[in-house]
Amino acid sequence: MRIAVIGAGRMGALRTEDLVKVGADVTVFNRSLAGAKLLADKFNTQYGEFSDIHASEFDGYVVATATDSHVALLAQLIPLGKPILCEKPISLIVEDTDSVIEDCKRTGTQIQVGFQRRFDPPLSKAAKLVANGEIGTLYAMHMYAHDHLPSTLEFLEGSGSIYRDLHVHDFDLIRWITQSEISKVYATQAVREHKQYAKYDDADVSLISVTTESGVQIAITGTRHNPVGHDVRIEIFGSKDSVAVGLNRKTPIHDVDGQLDFAEVRYQGFIERFREAFAAETSAFYDFVQGKIANPCPPESARQALRAAIACEESIKSGSAVIVKN
Repeated sequence: MRIAVIGAGRMGALRTEDLVKVGADVTVFNRSLAGAKLLADKFNTQYGEFSDIHASEFDGYVVATATDSHVALLAQLIPLGKPILCEKPISLIVEDTDSVIEDCKRTGTQIQVGFQRRFDPPLSKAAKLVANGEIGTLYAMHMYAHDHLPSTLEFLEGSGSIYRDLHVHDFDLIRWITQSEISKVYATQAVREHKQYAKYDDADVSLISVTTESGVQIAITGTRHNPVGHDVRIEIFGSKDSVAVGLNRKTPIHDVDGQLDFAEVRYQGFIERFREAFAAETSAFYDFVQGKIANPCPPESARQALRAAIACEESIKSGSAVIVKN
């Protein structure tokens, strides 16, 4: 199967590596031909400029470019009618996301959104425990999303907010694990240490209370800096069991009791933390292109997660809980 990877940055490199491993015939495209060649040479694949992408036929496309380029690229790719893997988010704007979804419906093209956490083996196992009833009635969930290093000004300029960039993953997981839509959010935030966030009315610390339509209550904490490492965890509490996901020897937190055998070096970034998940997600896309599986993460998921993120921003402005619009 021939796959075009658009973008030769960090995510383009990751997708190219994983596609080559599963046996795909990959061609790398980039606005800089030198960048495309450098990545292609690393993995012994073909390369080209994006302006030439229509000169060849591909079975699928991967959009691994900056967020602000997604909508324009998708507008060119959707009419081709082939499966697309697009890194999250499709767009930071709901109206643009809706337009992409409508284009897909009109042409029959399917987009798989890059919410890689769904493919993390422990997270997937926990979701199955919930779905199979082994957790029992869901009481509550605690979610932790703590970056290792604070963002640069260049990144902040186009990230949207801590809710649209970081917590959008949490909102997607909530919908996926509980199999229920998010109905209400209440958010608070602060700039505690890293003042560059204030320039963009953003925050380096966040706290969110989420309620689903089914009644599950979730508490989410977020920080843009954790000196120990990159920390993403979930605790799920139910009438039959309580489970933790992401608590292992590399979890970047210190045990004051001194009874846990943590590794000396912990997760240093999101790619390390979710490297296995990215590989599984890319493999799933390859299976999706071949028609072996259904779309594992449709664009409507990105839309609903974005809606929750925007509701959090509205909650910050109003100082009260906000009903999430559908």
